[in-house]
Amino acid sequence: MSTPIRAILSFIIYGLFAVSPAWLSAAEPPFPVTEAQRQTLPDEQILDGVVEAVNKSTVSAQTAGRVEEIMVDVNDFVPQGAPIVRIRNIEQRAGLEQAQAALREAQARFIEADAEYKRIRGVYEKQLVSKAQMDSATAALNAAKARLEAAQAGVAQAKESLGYTTINAPYSGIVLERHVELGETVQPGKPLMTGFSLDELRVIVNVPQRLIGPVRQYSQARVLPPNGGPGIPAEKLTFFPYADPQSNVFKVRVYLPPKTEGFYPGMFVKTAFRVGEDQRLTVPRAALAQRGEVSAVYVIKDGRVNLRQVRPGRVEGDQIEILAGLDAGETVALDPIQAGAYLKEQPRGEGQ
Repeated sequence: MSTPIRAILSFIIYGLFAVSPAWLSAAEPPFPVTEAQRQTLPDEQILDGVVEAVNKSTVSAQTAGRVEEIMVDVNDFVPQGAPIVRIRNIEQRAGLEQAQAALREAQARFIEADAEYKRIRGVYEKQLVSKAQMDSATAALNAAKARLEAAQAGVAQAKESLGYTTINAPYSGIVLERHVELGETVQPGKPLMTGFSLDELRVIVNVPQRLIGPVRQYSQARVLPPNGGPGIPAEKLTFFPYADPQSNVFKVRVYLPPKTEGFYPGMFVKTAFRVGEDQRLTVPRAALAQRGEVSAVYVIKDGRVNLRQVRPGRVEGDQIEILAGLDAGETVALDPIQAGAYLKEQPRGEGQ
């Protein structure tokens, strides 16, 4: 091959490899991007806490009798209003029947006294009987009315006493302990069942004396789930007005939203209290790519795409804090899937 032809071929081959693809020379990559920027985020202090149930109580007997039936046991879930223990009610039922009989008698006496009162009043208006007879009829009617009201109250009390023989769950919850056995005789005040509700939970945290000032000032906290993920904002905070004299810490109750899942009484959890604010580097959560245990973002610089490992921090809404691996002002891809596909199209060595 002659020298001129060899030179021409060399120039053509050099040109093929020297010219960048169209997407490298484009002003903007063909996928959405954003800049890493510093934002003012809450400065938080993370402290340990223990979850407890807001509603935890022991149900006791309110009437005497023998335990006839036990419907639930330890670890059973009980819906609100469901029967849990039944006490033999023969005596209470007899009392109700007696009260109802007394009520029927009182009603008959009242009807009789009322009729007599109306008869006497009609005659008295015609001045055919004395005032003393009228006063006697009025007194008899008032007495009959009082006996009727007493009988009605007696029936209500007897019904209440009969209702005490069936003990219902005051709220939905789980049975922790059973204090009675089948056939046992109980008296009013005898503990029957102990349980707690999972619908309302709170975290008890001991806050050091040096932090109680800013914690009170901001009154904001997040409870961090044990399995990771964004924190759950507290519904409210309750501060104890005194410090423990031995440890000099203040007890704070952090209330979770109703029916928060994944938390149970006795669990050890982390709670983040806001104590100030600080400038933090952030990117949208959508820009973060997870490759197993490695977190990374696709960085666009000088028309090239690079996958760079970063160390993420806490999540704030749709933003995530970047603790290391990225600088403010750098451009990152908002769609890691598109950016990853584009990275594979780059000539070997261009994306490194």
